Amino acid sequence: MLYNEIRDSIHKAVVKTYGKIEVPNFSVETPANTAHGDFSTNVAFVLAKQLKKSPTDIAGELIYSLVKDLPKFDIKVLPPGFINFWLSEEALKSEFLNIFKRREKYGQSMTKKEKVLVEFLSANPTGPIHIGNGRGAFFGDVLVKILKRRGYGAKSEYYINNAKASEQIKNLGKTGQGKYDAYPYVFDMYIKDNPALVKKIKKMTPANAGFTLARFIQEKNKKIIEKKLNIKYDNYFSEESLFASGEVQKMKKFLAKKDLVYEKDGALWFKAEKFGDTEDRVLLRSTGEPTYFLTDIVYHFNKLKKRKFHRIVNIWGADHHGYAPRLKASLKALGFEEENIQIIITQFVRLVEQGKEVKMSKRKGKFITLEDLVGEVGLDAARFFFLEKTSDTHMDFDLKLARERSVKNPVYYIQYAHARIANILKKAGRKKIVPRKGGYKYLREKEEIVLIKKLIFFPGVFQEIAEDNHVNRLTKYAYELARDFHNFYERHRVITEDKDIYEERLGLVYASGVVFKIILDTLGISAPDKM
Repeated sequence: MLYNEIRDSIHKAVVKTYGKIEVPNFSVETPANTAHGDFSTNVAFVLAKQLKKSPTDIAGELIYSLVKDLPKFDIKVLPPGFINFWLSEEALKSEFLNIFKRREKYGQSMTKKEKVLVEFLSANPTGPIHIGNGRGAFFGDVLVKILKRRGYGAKSEYYINNAKASEQIKNLGKTGQGKYDAYPYVFDMYIKDNPALVKKIKKMTPANAGFTLARFIQEKNKKIIEKKLNIKYDNYFSEESLFASGEVQKMKKFLAKKDLVYEKDGALWFKAEKFGDTEDRVLLRSTGEPTYFLTDIVYHFNKLKKRKFHRIVNIWGADHHGYAPRLKASLKALGFEEENIQIIITQFVRLVEQGKEVKMSKRKGKFITLEDLVGEVGLDAARFFFLEKTSDTHMDFDLKLARERSVKNPVYYIQYAHARIANILKKAGRKKIVPRKGGYKYLREKEEIVLIKKLIFFPGVFQEIAEDNHVNRLTKYAYELARDFHNFYERHRVITEDKDIYEERLGLVYASGVVFKIILDTLGISAPDKM
């Protein structure tokens, strides 16, 4: 893969030029301006401080080794120190043939990498999944798919906050029994039409009643997750199981033995400030009730130690922003490397129409559910729009645009490209195309070359996402690929009397279809053959 070839050669060039120094993280990206080449790296900038040299000087020294190691590229230094790469036409066509060789496996790594656990959505089992959960839900689903394609032993997990010892579950139980009103929507949504459930929990303790009601709510949410949101988890993990297995009790003893806790005002405190948090944190309240922090420590210890995941990724909502430092502090205290614990905070979502915030019908009480939104705009639009922005930015979900059935809607625009491809291949009577033995020497038009380049850059997009978790790179790439395909299609006839051009353009169309299908499957969006 071109992306990996460049990265590997840069590493070799740094070691060859400067000896066995530590190479900081650097980027290899496709420049926004095509005049600046096909790839560009900032390696000279990230080395400048360590080497005490200017980026321009470092780039000038590295280029000698890179030119020898990467003959398929024309390599130049551009001010103020970027190293840029132009792919030769011969190498371009050679890489293009890999799409035909690997087909649906194009962009998939054959190298096995470390185990990664991605936990996402994990909505409280006290109510429905609302629109604020949407970003993390679709983000995590797509990230896991990409990690798997890049060779990581990636698993998806949903954590159910259902510990009987928690005040949340006890209050849920009291609400279900009609003794409390902590969750006023529970009666209308779950109790009113389920007399058998009411009878079942009536004489239970609040903890058992809450646990039973939470399980009922979670089962409903699970059906929505799998059938309405098209998300299939590898595992659902119960918080209560940490108590049942004795892991919570063992952790309390372990922390005491390591002198990481102390008692004050009748509560048990963790020495979080010592490991980078802003202050120490309560593990056990004076009432004896455990905090979420205690069970979260146990849960993450279970991930990293017991189940031996090398890296864990938590995708949390905006309300967890201040929680990340304390969790990282606790895991640092337990001896885990901070770089192996990644916490992604998704920001708030606002529904807008014609630039103004709007309120959807709240038929389920105080919630605007994700199920309602999907019903309003369709799953394809919902998934794409939630994935379009970086997770750390606030998001305006444009309802009018999401409903639009025209090329103004980016989802429609991308799907229309796939449908066009299917129609061309149908007219040509081809389902599968074998690459030409003589290669693709007649594809010389500007739009053809632009499209080929965009296609062969695809594996690098997956690689970048696997490294930095920026899933929005894929929606951006999908839109740009659709744009380049439509530009090619609208300017050049595919089915033409010139047999050589016809066959090669048909191959280009087929290769585009292969990549579009991989993208849409990864995004969890349908790939229509006609529109």
